[in-house]
Amino acid sequence: MAEETRYADLVSLACHDLSTPLATVSGFAGTLARSGLDEPAGRYVEMIVAASGQIEELLLQLSLATRIERGGYRPRLEDVDSLALAQAVADDLGEDRVRVSGEGALVRVEVERDATRRGLTQLARAAARHGGHDSVGLAVRGTELEVSPVTRASAPVLLGEDLRDLGPAVAGILIRHLGGSLEVQEEGLLIRLPAPA
Repeated sequence: MAEETRYADLVSLACHDLSTPLATVSGFAGTLARSGLDEPAGRYVEMIVAASGQIEELLLQLSLATRIERGGYRPRLEDVDSLALAQAVADDLGEDRVRVSGEGALVRVEVERDATRRGLTQLARAAARHGGHDSVGLAVRGTELEVSPVTRASAPVLLGEDLRDLGPAVAGILIRHLGGSLEVQEEGLLIRLPAPA
């Protein structure tokens, strides 16, 4: 057990230490992007900015999973409207890629807003990517959200059983840690978020 804790501590330290040089790369790349470089240099700098953002997201996910696994995660819970949370996912990925439907405005769910939003965004992105779809639906029914369609190939990835994508694996760890659940039903992924007691 001590060896697992030490490994989690090392991963957490690595995430922290990588964030400083990443911030430098991202900051200077952003400055160069705003300076109006000629092509193809401008396009290359935009690619560096985008890749820096992806690395930052991966570090956030890895850091979150490590804190949860080693018992050091203390979420700041707040009431969040489930429909607003689903709409935030559509805002993150684009409304052409995530179609939100349903009702949740009168029902509150108790989650850590930013981490849960990132997790739901990763689940929606992975459902499209691993299912071979351009877009997915996100239906809201109170504290339940359903991502669809989910294919036979994408289901194990979304549940974190097939570790081919860090995003949905960490999203599942977070949702379960907060007291929620994930379950594939027919052609959708049913996500149950914890309701306040």
